[in-house]
Amino acid sequence: MNHSNSSHLLFKGAFLLTLSGLIGKVLSAGYRIPLQNIAGDFGFYVYQQIYPILGIALVLSLYGFPAAVSKLVAEIGERGQSLSLSSFYFPALSWLFGICGLIFMIGYTQAGELADVMGDKRLTPSLQAAFTVFLLLPIPSLLRGVYQGQGNMQPTAISQVAEQLVRVLLIIGATIYVVSESQIYHIGIGAAIASLGGIIASIIVFIFIIRKDPPWTKGPVDYSSLSFVKTIVFYGIFICLNYMLLLLIQMTDALTLVPSLIEAGVAPVEAKVLKGIFDRGQPLIQLGTVLASSLALALIPSITKKKMHAHPKQVDGYIFGSIKFSLILACGASAGLIVLMPFINELFFQNEKGTAVLRVLMLVILFSSLAVTFASILQGLGFVTHTAIIVVFAILLKWGLNALLVPHLLLNGAAIASICSAAAVVVCQCLLLRRYFSFKKWFRLPWLSITWALAGMIVVLLVLIGIRSLLGMEGGNRFSLLVYTLSLTAAGAVTYLIMLIRLGALHRRELEAVPYGSSLVRFLPKGLK
Repeated sequence: MNHSNSSHLLFKGAFLLTLSGLIGKVLSAGYRIPLQNIAGDFGFYVYQQIYPILGIALVLSLYGFPAAVSKLVAEIGERGQSLSLSSFYFPALSWLFGICGLIFMIGYTQAGELADVMGDKRLTPSLQAAFTVFLLLPIPSLLRGVYQGQGNMQPTAISQVAEQLVRVLLIIGATIYVVSESQIYHIGIGAAIASLGGIIASIIVFIFIIRKDPPWTKGPVDYSSLSFVKTIVFYGIFICLNYMLLLLIQMTDALTLVPSLIEAGVAPVEAKVLKGIFDRGQPLIQLGTVLASSLALALIPSITKKKMHAHPKQVDGYIFGSIKFSLILACGASAGLIVLMPFINELFFQNEKGTAVLRVLMLVILFSSLAVTFASILQGLGFVTHTAIIVVFAILLKWGLNALLVPHLLLNGAAIASICSAAAVVVCQCLLLRRYFSFKKWFRLPWLSITWALAGMIVVLLVLIGIRSLLGMEGGNRFSLLVYTLSLTAAGAVTYLIMLIRLGALHRRELEAVPYGSSLVRFLPKGLK
């Protein structure tokens, strides 16, 4: 196979994996909206208390462990050796089961203490059920890593989508059942069972794939100098931490928010409902971050330390483009959600409770999108450990700020703490990246154009909202609210995009690279056409 064909297959595989990951993330964020509608804010609180554990298991299974295993497989492939059942699969699987088994044992036995920290002892069975998910993780994690290491992304992509789809369907079904039985605290157990069902579905996918062409040999092979434990434990977990910022922020809130609200004088039941209302913002943040960073992440595979030395100007362009697109999309998503939050809150969650604090929380999208983009760039340049340490620092900061702010500012304090911790990640990443992306280059970003485009979008949205109010068109059913909200979203997005183009924030070559970009070129100022 020649170099151009192998490069084509590599980029095709990377695109397939990115697309399946995007579908999975949208499903993962989207299903929590009907879940809240079915279970209410209290039921949503119960689910969100265990969601970070299930999310961490999912990230380990989809990104961390497969990345580590694929690194091992790539090293073996470079030596011209094959994968042996006895010499590769059994040791790798043993280490994965050992790590996941340890997490399960600690989590299962300490679930009661964890529930005490959360301020709700009745969460213990749900927490125990959530930790059982780790017992099945090693099998799909290993197989995903094997195929990724061989450059075959299709099995991983199919298994990801199958797992997420089955998981979402089962969790909605489980929620309907436990609500009908008035066993609201069992939502967590249902969620854990749904996650196990999703993992089993991914294993079944791999069984069908393996039956056609087993990716192993039976004889022993000598893999001298190959370190399973170092690669799986350190590389896998450090890679994972960079995908876990939002999850770990949610975990911190799960552990500290309700006790801090109770400390501030809020009644225990009311504190749990308030936590459920606050958690309405999490799927919106996740969706906003995914959409705002997806276009930028498409450029990331072109950024590596090796390419930086070989083609510095080209890689510099990729870095600048990634940051620029992420900034533009994140600013638009944050501003749009802040303005439209009353309608989105009522449309998705059936009332406008918590609108004010959710508006504040939407600023997290700006910093989390940039953090994801920066982390991916830094990983490509070899800063895996550094970026993981930054995330740990940010979570400690979030914990401290929650303890300091929530007793005085309640939910607003938690929102401010989340914004500050995400912003701290971006600042630290900028300092780490300054060798490749100096502070001077930040001034080349189209700040003025973005500001004017945001102002134009906000004015258009406020005018349209004001016209509806003057015409007395408030109220109506949920379908009419959906149509109205989608119309506002479209109007805001179109205004923002056209103003960005007219103000020169986007150039001809950038527009031509996106779908229907040739139609947008005509909006460019004369000097840029």
